[in-house]
Parts: sequence; structure tokens; C-alpha cells
Amino acid sequence: MTAARIASIGGGPGGLFTAILAKRSHPEREIVVYERNAADDTFGFGVVFSEETLQNIADADPASIDRIQAEFRHWSAIDTDFLGTVERSDGHAFAALERTRLLQILGERALELGVDVRYETEAPPLADLRRDHDVVLAADGVNSRTREALADQFVPSREGRTAKYAWFATERPFDCFTFLIVETPHGLFWAHIYPFDDTRSTFIVETDEATWRRAGLDAHAAVARAPGENDEASMRFCEEIFAEHLDGYGLIGNNSGWLSFTVMRNEHWSAGNSSSSPVAPLAPVVLVGDAAHTAHFSIGSGTKLALEDAIALAGALDREGDVDAALKAYTEERKPVVASLQRSAQTSLEWFEGLPRYRHLAPEQFVFQLLTRSQRVTYDNLRLRDAEYVGRLDAWLAQQTRAAGLDVADGTPPMFHPFRLRGRILPNRIVVSPMAQYSAVDGVPGEWHLVHLGSRAVGGAGLVMTEMTCVTPQGRITHGCPGLWNDEQTAAWRRIVDFVHRETPALIGAQIGHSGRKGATKVMWEGIDDPLPDDESWEILAPSPIPYRSDSAVPREMTTRDIADVIAAHVDTARRAADAGFDLLELHYAHGYLVSSFLSPLSNRRTDDYGGSPDNRARLALEILDAVRAVWPADRPISVRISATDWVDGLEGVGPGFTGDDAVALARMLAAHGADIIDVSTGQTSTDADPAYGRLYQTPFADRIRQETGIPTITVGAVASVEDANTIVASGRADLCAIARPHLVDPYWTWNAALDQDFRGAPVPKQYRSGLSARRREQAP
Repeated sequence: MTAARIASIGGGPGGLFTAILAKRSHPEREIVVYERNAADDTFGFGVVFSEETLQNIADADPASIDRIQAEFRHWSAIDTDFLGTVERSDGHAFAALERTRLLQILGERALELGVDVRYETEAPPLADLRRDHDVVLAADGVNSRTREALADQFVPSREGRTAKYAWFATERPFDCFTFLIVETPHGLFWAHIYPFDDTRSTFIVETDEATWRRAGLDAHAAVARAPGENDEASMRFCEEIFAEHLDGYGLIGNNSGWLSFTVMRNEHWSAGNSSSSPVAPLAPVVLVGDAAHTAHFSIGSGTKLALEDAIALAGALDREGDVDAALKAYTEERKPVVASLQRSAQTSLEWFEGLPRYRHLAPEQFVFQLLTRSQRVTYDNLRLRDAEYVGRLDAWLAQQTRAAGLDVADGTPPMFHPFRLRGRILPNRIVVSPMAQYSAVDGVPGEWHLVHLGSRAVGGAGLVMTEMTCVTPQGRITHGCPGLWNDEQTAAWRRIVDFVHRETPALIGAQIGHSGRKGATKVMWEGIDDPLPDDESWEILAPSPIPYRSDSAVPREMTTRDIADVIAAHVDTARRAADAGFDLLELHYAHGYLVSSFLSPLSNRRTDDYGGSPDNRARLALEILDAVRAVWPADRPISVRISATDWVDGLEGVGPGFTGDDAVALARMLAAHGADIIDVSTGQTSTDADPAYGRLYQTPFADRIRQETGIPTITVGAVASVEDANTIVASGRADLCAIARPHLVDPYWTWNAALDQDFRGAPVPKQYRSGLSARRREQAP
């Protein structure tokens, strides 16, 4: 047994449940919990759990879960009232109870097991606790004084968010999780509601900061309140705007006032170790619950995370041979899980912060957006939970597609709805994303490109895209990059395009661009972005003489003559792409290549008309688009790929990089100049970037641009599954899904997606129909 003596600073769910589990497994342990509040103090209202969390608690301590479940309020539905239109989605399985009652149950269970729970007692000085115990739990909440005392070791970070919310309750009966969205003269307000006992429900009111200020609520928030006192003026305001839904009931306060959510993260979850001082060893301190991390209330995970922290920590203390090993195992187990949930919570939080941008959506799509906002719940998941709800959504989607003059059968999965761009119709919403193959010779695409693009067109994608096809020899990234600046290249591309058109229903697009300061590098398998040796290199161009990497060649700052030549080269390549028969042209303005480096203030330090303000930095992008649009056939669409953020908060002497706000403004300009769709990627513009990687991590940028500008978007990056594609299209987060790496291992990804969904409307090459018949026989019951 490790940790014979344990002290917890804080008697919340994390501290109490760790104490329960540690004492239950080893009754001889001496465990003390210090809680400054009384056992019956009322803070907060209800806490909500999913079935998964309940099972975790049950496995850890059946006695605790039996007592908790005896007081649960259960429900399975989610109701959304969007400006008067109500939609219900069922099959979700939630349970809730009063937070105070949960703490009482855990406290009683801890005392029953022999834990020394000291209510209304401040913890002794941290140094004393560390001398007298084997491990100290910092379970004292998001404002943990324990964590701050050891901040140099925990390395905490706090991210204050912008939306405003206030926590209330009501005795108005609600039978399930309910979202209310109401319109006021000041803007939208919304409420997150869930029942936590037979008579009361939690009622959280939220709005964006601008609406909050327009309503004058900042003035109420500025009035000083005594501890425990409510912001009565704001509570009355909320009662008025939700009066229709409260049915004569009022709101109940509990130290209620306006708050802004803080996202808490810590680089390290434990500080010190059991042998940190050879003279007077000090026990390590470990973070639990909100002291370690927070997750937005819109996915109801704060208490869940604290209890699951407790399960993991107690298990590690029992399993490992010493305290240090136990804390290491605890951190390694929990930190990745928490990081994943925090990413989902962040996506949900940001969705609510931007909720007003969805005001224009039809209720059917708004509700689906809301239900899938965290990107953890999907179209396919909801169909399993409530097929009737998804059936209603499918019928609405089909109605919208038909209203656009396109045919679609009832029950067609969202990813297989056709889509029109100018005079071209994509048979489905799947795009084979541009993927560099580094296999051209002197810029000429060869047999590899024919097979690479042809096989994926045969595989069922609606649109296949070339890798970046360079407009000049000096505009190549590597020696292996294809180009489109001479007749031989045009003829080679025409052969590929003709195959796609002759043998498949897919469209094919050419992505064109100039490498800029990221040019003259080695092919990927020899060292991505590594500069070529001097005897193999060529002069590279950029808006400013700033190398991409410290070991990259220094680019030459472009003159106005250089700029004119680059525009002319794009025009010539566009003409050749049209002559080769491409259906769509995509201008590559992303990933730190030439035009991207003009757009970003990190790489563009010019003082002329092409630098400085966002409008000036966008000048080259718009001039190329104007010139290309003038020669590109009017019935064929133009896409523009952008990096919607540099993922750089700021550089000394420069400031922040290109941001999401900049991307929205740029998209508006591109649409005004003739772009038909924006292909939304991010990053790869600066070595100082700190991307928030994760599943679908770039999709919110495509969603924001689509909602705020009205221009169609393509989402790309970590889109990997059928569920992802169906969810993105049905929610309207993007119109097309560009899928890259999955297509590398499965050229027939789209065709297999149709088989997996038993969708029989996807065309299959006659040469492969026997395989289709065999697959369906295997799937037959």
C-alpha cells in the first residue's frame, strides 16, 4: 500500500470521492478532508450525469452509487425551443440530483468509512500538511490557493471567455434537458435547463457580451454585492425575457450574478515528490477536479471529471509501488482523457459564444447544429438514439436539395446529396483533398498522377483535386511538384482529366499556386521543408525577406514587377487548366505559400500598397482572383483555399498573426471578387504556431465563415469518418468535406461509405459490380 496518510484540501466531489475510495480499499489509511464550508451549505443547484459516468461510479463504489441513484431525476430527451419552434430529440439518458445532496451523500459515506471530514475548517499551512502526510490533494476548486502557492511547478493557464452567464433555478416544471432561445430588442438570450429533483430545475441564462452590454446588464453587474447576495435586477430581467416559458414561476437565486467562464489547464498535475528534500522530505501535492481543469457547463462535465479523477487517483495509489509512481500513472491516465473532453467542451463553449451567427438558420438545421456542437455527438449517433428525429431532419434536407433544383431520393445520407457550383454539379459532398505526391518530372504529371487521381475518382468521390500545381518553375515547392506553365504539362493533365470524365461521374479540380518562401525544398521523404543544397536550389520570392525557418533560404522581397509577373503566371495557368478541361480551379492562398505569406502580418512587413493593413495585405490575393476570374470560363467555379488562422497569438514587435476575424473579412472580399467557395484550412504559415489539434479541429473555422458570410465552404483537416461527413453536411458547417489521408489508404473510401450505409444510389463502375454483389451478400442477415 502507498500513501498511508492522505490529506485533502477541499471537500468537493473530487476530494471526498478520492478519500472514500482510498479508505475503502485500505481501511488502515489515515485520511483527513478539510472543507471550509458547512456540510449543509447550499452552493449551486443541480449536477447532471451521463450513463457512462454513473457506471464508472458504480464500478468504483457500489454503496455510493446506490445512494446517489435513489435520489436521481432521470430523463432521456432534449427539447430545443428556437424562437418558438420546438424540436425534441430522444434517447440520450441523463440523470441529475441537487449538488448539495450529492456532497452530503459523499460526506456521509466518507464518515461511515472512517475518513476524518472536518467541515467549517480551514486547512493547515501547506508546508505542515506536506510534512505530516504522504500525499496532499489540492481539491480546492478553480480558484485553488494550493495550486497558486505552487504555480511555478504546476504551471497553470487561465483562459477567460467572453460570453456572460448567470446560474439560477426555478420551480417551473421541466421534464428534460431544455434549451430556450429567445429574441429581445438587445439580441439573443438563451437558457440551459435541466431538472434535478421533482420540483426544481437548474436554469442557466447566457448571452454574448455585446448583447449583455446593450441590455445594460453590465451596469447591474458593477453593483457590489455582499457574499451570498443575488443580482436581483438581473434576475428580474431574466424573468421578464423568459416569462412566456416560466409560466408564472420565478427564478431562484443562490449568490447568483453574471460570470464569464474560465478555462483552466495545468502543464503538470503534481508538484514536488516524496524525496524532494533529503533533510525534511515533503509530500507531493496533486491536483484534482476544477483545480486541475475546467470544462464548460454546456457539456455538463465538471463534476464528472472530478469524480473520474478520484477513481483514477485512488486506483493509482493502490496499484503502484510508491507515491511518485502513482501520481505519474494518474497523470498519464487522466491528462489525455481530460484534454480530449476539454477540446469538445471548448468547441461547445465557442459555439454558444457565437450563437447569434446561427440566427438565420432554419429551426431544423439550428437544432441539429446545437445537438452536434461539441462534435462528439454525430448524425449517425443521433440516428441510433432517435431514428424518428433524424428522419424528420432527412426529410427537411431532401426538401432543401430539391428546392435547389437537384434530384435526391428520400433517405439519402447527407454526404450523398448533390451540390451545385455555378454550371457544375457534384454528385456528392466528398472531395479528395489536394495531397502532394512529389512525383512529377520537370513539372509534368505522369502515370502515378493518372492512377492516384483516377482511382479515387473511380472510388466514388464527388470531386478530386490535384496537388498544388505550380504556375512557374521557380514557384515549385520541390523538384517533384507538378506545374502548368507549358504545353507538355497541359497535355499530360488533359489525359488525366479525360480519364476522370470518361470513366467516372466525378468532377476534377486543379489547385494552382506559387510556393513563395517555402520553395526550393526537399521532397517529403527526404526532409519536409528542408532547404535544397545550393547547387540544386533556385531564387525564392516573398513579400518580405523573412525566411520560413531559421535554416531556410532568405527570400528576395518582391518588386512590383515581380508581383505583375506572378499575376500573369496565374492567368496563363488558369487558361491552360481550362484548356485541359478541369471543372474547378482552386487558388492556393494557404499554408504559408506566396499569397498566404502576403496575407499574414507575420511574414508581410511591407510598407507599400501590398503591406500593412488587412486590405493591403489582401491586395495580391484579390488581384490574382480578378485576373483569373476574367479568363476562367464563366460556368466553372473558382475555389480559394485559405489558412483561417496562423495559430500564433503574437510575436514580439509584430503582434498577433492572421486570425479567425481576418479570415471572415477575407472571405467576404473573395466572394465579392468572384470566388464561389472557400476551402478552409489553417496554419502551416509560421514555425511559431501552436495549433489546437484534434478531431475536426478546423471545421469550426469553415462553419464560422459559412454562417457569417453566406459563401459556401469546404472543410478539411482531421475529417476521417462517414459520421463526420454526414454531420458536417447536415449541420451546414460546411458544404463539402475534403478528406485526405483516409483516401491514401482507401481510394474507394466514398464507395465503401455507401456500402456501409446500405445506400444504393451511388454509381458503381460496371467492372466492379460483381464485387458489390458479393459484399451485399456478406452483409445480408
